[in-house]
Amino acid sequence: MLIRRETPADVDAIRAVTAAAFSPSTAEPRLVDELRADPGWLPALSLVATDSSGAVIGHVVATRGHVDSAPVLGLGPLSVHPDHHARGVGSALMHAVLGAADALSEPLVALLGSPAYYHRFGFRLSSAYGIQPPVPAWQPHFQVRPLTAYSPSLRGAFTYADPFSRV
Repeated sequence: MLIRRETPADVDAIRAVTAAAFSPSTAEPRLVDELRADPGWLPALSLVATDSSGAVIGHVVATRGHVDSAPVLGLGPLSVHPDHHARGVGSALMHAVLGAADALSEPLVALLGSPAYYHRFGFRLSSAYGIQPPVPAWQPHFQVRPLTAYSPSLRGAFTYADPFSRV
């Protein structure tokens, strides 16, 4: 498996992997497409996992979010084709995107997901850091992962890139 940046040639394969990973929902593939067109898109943080033949088997993206007015990252979706589940693809993508975000001096990454799964990557409930989710009902599943540039003074309400509110 190789983890690398997304290229324009990967767009259709990413859409197919995301659709397979989230089936029957159609929102996630549309979200990724809309994020690409948004000012919050960060090309360096859209990564694919490829198999030995070069086929895209997974994808993760982090886009510009904010805690109040401070720039941070919102992660998601994270997609792994169902034929490749339980093979470490999702973990490899998470480690790669967190490492890339840290290398870019981002202060933290936020996401909505299963605490049981994301805890292994250093994510904790956002309330532990004084960060409120965009939707209060998300609190039991809204998490953040501080990176090297994190400062405890970074507190307040989190907002995702605009496409998250439309899709």
